[in-house]
Amino acid sequence: MSFPRTLFRDDHEAYRETVRRFVARECLPRQAEWDEAGRVDRETWLKAGREGLLCTAISPDYGGAGGDFGHCAVLVEEVARSGVSGPGFHLHSDIIAPYIERLGTEAQKQQWLPRCASGETILAIAMSEPGAGSDLKAIRTTARREGDEYVISGAKTFISNGLNCDLVVLVAKTQPELGAKGTSLILVEADRPGFRKGRKLDKMGLKAADTAELFFDDVRVPASNLLGEEGQGFSYLMTELAQERLIIAIGAAAKLEAMLAETLRYTKERIVFGKPLFDFQNTRFKLAEIKARATAVRMM
Repeated sequence: MSFPRTLFRDDHEAYRETVRRFVARECLPRQAEWDEAGRVDRETWLKAGREGLLCTAISPDYGGAGGDFGHCAVLVEEVARSGVSGPGFHLHSDIIAPYIERLGTEAQKQQWLPRCASGETILAIAMSEPGAGSDLKAIRTTARREGDEYVISGAKTFISNGLNCDLVVLVAKTQPELGAKGTSLILVEADRPGFRKGRKLDKMGLKAADTAELFFDDVRVPASNLLGEEGQGFSYLMTELAQERLIIAIGAAAKLEAMLAETLRYTKERIVFGKPLFDFQNTRFKLAEIKARATAVRMM
């Protein structure tokens, strides 16, 4: 049993075909290479930019396509359904770039967003620390104001797009004594003296996903790199993280459906005791249970 999906418009479905062709042509043939390297090559990022796969929801005034969250959902679904791992396109485009578009000054938006849309600048957001994962109130990285600059000290870990990134949205304490209320967001260019990318982190899965440690050794950035207002960082994160969690759920739902389809194919081809595995009653019970769960996920 299936239910019609009425969420997506014709332009979303046209975009879906573009994403599918791109994944089949540019991503699947390179998966083994990416797994070995632990990252996606930059040329693929540039190709994604040329084909309009990056920053689709960003305003055309800043190089985006002026789309909506539906286009993000299509990209997430198709990458998840294909089984490809590594491209951090949705993180770059629909989790990090919106911070710059919504909070940035006009100068910041004009400087960075067109390059993000073209794939020339790859974004990362640095939240997690060795001693503070999801507990953002406990972060210890500091950004001390000295005249017209911030001096940043600290370390981050498990940072997606960490090896490839050109620009980091950094979560730091500008007033540590205030706790969460002293948290700010600061843009840090990857070529700043004192900024270092650490080792590529090995993981149980997602081998091609670019995940790294980042180190800030008295990194100086101009005060104009502040994103939004000082001390409002925690509030900004709590607002934007809701979309990130929804994106994760969309990808999980699509992957569940893809794995169910692959399992169905296998059970119909695998012959056991003279008949397909699919013909056994217990197999059908199990598949029906998974189908019910997959349908429930879509209906939520």
